[in-house]
Amino acid sequence: MLARKLLILLVATIFSLSLASLGLSAGMDELKGIVTKIEGSTVSITDVLGNEKTVEIKNPEALKVLKVGDQATLTDGIVKKEGGY
Repeated sequence: MLARKLLILLVATIFSLSLASLGLSAGMDELKGIVTKIEGSTVSITDVLGNEKTVEIKNPEALKVLKVGDQATLTDGIVKKEGGY
């Protein structure tokens, strides 16, 4: 009987932790790759698998130093040139 209660507690704990981790990771949209296109305030980045994503960025001041062909990281709409500015 005690073993059954412990098993139920363990399953409930694992389920709760898995839901919490999904919630935390949902807001963290990150892409690393090479800048393939810059048009206005939108940037296209291609990752190592060849997937291209075009996003309107939230920090247009980064475009002053960012060029096509640069390695960059895009996190929640904020783009950063790899290796700093």
